[in-house]
Amino acid sequence: MRTAAIELVVNGTRRAIASEGEASLLSVLRDEIGLTGAKYGCGEGQCGACTVLIDGVPRRSCITKVWSVAGKAITTIEGIERDGALHPLQEAFLVEDALQCGYCTSGMIVSGVGLLKTNPHPSDAEILEFMEGNICRCGTYPRILAAIRRAAAGNGGVR
Repeated sequence: MRTAAIELVVNGTRRAIASEGEASLLSVLRDEIGLTGAKYGCGEGQCGACTVLIDGVPRRSCITKVWSVAGKAITTIEGIERDGALHPLQEAFLVEDALQCGYCTSGMIVSGVGLLKTNPHPSDAEILEFMEGNICRCGTYPRILAAIRRAAAGNGGVR
């Protein structure tokens, strides 16, 4: 296996990592950088627990090769808050009690932030369609929908 220096931009910070280019972005984020908010769920890009934003677009980091995101803006759940203040969607998740075991929460929030960046005031149908690939094993979908709706009602959760 060949290891190469790859430059990543994670949560606004440039990081040079020495990694196998075929490694998953998830494994690099968790094992090499120490950002453990994105979770390993299915390993097939189907559950959404590993979701991060790549140039503002939600992507499954478990199936994203690290070489493919070199130089792109990667935002994890750890990078969504600003200056110690939670993102409006993070606040809404707390207010709506939209988490139970918490395993899916970071992926849900990151996906929701991606939605609100492109569609600040989505309808319920648009939220459901966009969030379809994120699985909550605890079944808190009505509260997740309410949280996204709450963030959108504020200022669209955009900042």
